Amino acid sequence: MTMVLSNTADTQSPSTSRRAQALADRLEQGARSLEAFAGTLTADQWQMPVPHDGRAIGVVVHHVATMYPLEIQLAQLLAAGSAIEGVTWDAVHDINAKHAQEHGATTKEEALDLLRRNSAAAAAAIRALSDEELERAAPISLNADAPLTCQFMLEDHAVRHSYHHLAKIRAALAANPR
Repeated sequence: MTMVLSNTADTQSPSTSRRAQALADRLEQGARSLEAFAGTLTADQWQMPVPHDGRAIGVVVHHVATMYPLEIQLAQLLAAGSAIEGVTWDAVHDINAKHAQEHGATTKEEALDLLRRNSAAAAAAIRALSDEELERAAPISLNADAPLTCQFMLEDHAVRHSYHHLAKIRAALAANPR
């Protein structure tokens, strides 16, 4: 008798850390939720500004997709034991403002396609991390040079990002349905 074992969606290899797998799964779940919700928006809703942010909903969706590679790059620095230096909230705000200027006309199809591609790549990069790499800590300038782990960086940024913005988008639409 031959027995075939498979992983859900064949995304986990025998060497994949369970913690890394769980983080990647949560990132993918958040990205899918954002994609599913954003996919239902009208053209009017897509252009609606998010209160206390000012960016259009569509720009925010594209922003989440755009940030995955940078967030993963920073986590990989920590995984390698390197500090994250020079990343400040002022720099983050500048990046976000420049992104909004450059991508104000992004279509829903473009943003959702980028969200799918970049979230899949981010999840794959997370799955490649070992428990030892997830546990490595180094100073992070964005967090007052506190020595934080790679796992914390992933959870606080890449994994949380879609959930955070999805909640803000839902609140904006609930406050001002169009």
